[in-house]
Amino acid sequence: MSQRQDNLKQDNPVPVAHGAVSLPSVTVDGYNLKLRDKDGFIGDKASKSAFQQKLDDWRKRIQNGGDDPLGDTPTKDLSKKEIDALVQGKDKEAAALVLGAVDDFAEELAQVLARFLKEKSWKGTERVVVGGGLKESAFGELAIARAMVLLKSDGLKIELLPIAHHPDEAGLTGAVYLMPAWMLEGHDSLLAVDIGGTNIRAGIVETRIKDKADLSKARVWKSELWRHADDEPNRTATVEHIVGVLERLIAKAQKADLMPAPVIGIACPGTIMPDGSIANGGQNLPGGNWESKSFNLPEALAEAIPKIGDHPTFVIMHNDAVVQGLSQVPFMRDVKRWGVVTIGTGLGNARFTNRTV
Repeated sequence: MSQRQDNLKQDNPVPVAHGAVSLPSVTVDGYNLKLRDKDGFIGDKASKSAFQQKLDDWRKRIQNGGDDPLGDTPTKDLSKKEIDALVQGKDKEAAALVLGAVDDFAEELAQVLARFLKEKSWKGTERVVVGGGLKESAFGELAIARAMVLLKSDGLKIELLPIAHHPDEAGLTGAVYLMPAWMLEGHDSLLAVDIGGTNIRAGIVETRIKDKADLSKARVWKSELWRHADDEPNRTATVEHIVGVLERLIAKAQKADLMPAPVIGIACPGTIMPDGSIANGGQNLPGGNWESKSFNLPEALAEAIPKIGDHPTFVIMHNDAVVQGLSQVPFMRDVKRWGVVTIGTGLGNARFTNRTV
């Protein structure tokens, strides 16, 4: 190891471990917070399906007095672009209907966040970034802004804003913050995998560390998306598919004269243990049984891809909301305590305290 790498390692004494609390840039105060009320997990009230239910409810209510201005298309089949077009279109009745659903959803999101902010691990939160697919829409951004207004009106001093990166890329880009920068020395990219209950995305992330030492210029160079929910694979087939995608990405990077670090960063739902096993929260992952003590995804990938370039492969895994939140690290330096919520199948969440660097 070079003297420069030795110095960098001394400056970053944080141990590198799966699901770590202490990361080079932040301390993870908590994640995967699951609070319940009489109806079940409160996070389910601020999920993608919850918004669809709000919109569907308004469509049924308006039919009591006339035709549905949204037509015959089922709510679940309306894309984000189509809903945005309704909000911004000339049909003001349709726009008002959608805005009614946005307002109801924002109220639920505000109530969920207010509950989070009462928890010990979320005390003192100054800012919350919102990720997940809903963010990438005009009506989603309206819901986020409306929720912030509601929280402030209740006397909570909190800033709520959309995550900076595209939600499809934040879960990959955040992987660069799972390890000290010295581990990426001499390389210009790394492999990342974002595993969800519906999709799995894998990609090559360019660190662009020469442009910005804080990695704020990191970006996804190439990626592949697999909607595994359509194929319903078993766990073994899922791992084999991930390996195949990673091997293709490595080949593409090498052909383009990129030098991937011998590192694979993984974002995965659930509580991630130091040995890389999943303690809970993996019930929606493809094929099931991801929480088995006999299964370890990081070990499986390292065994299937033992080397990247000339070096042994190092695999590091953390919770998906944590990794998506980490993509926001360089933009959070003006606050001390901040959190992330990811609106998707459920409501992922994590809270961070910036480390002094």
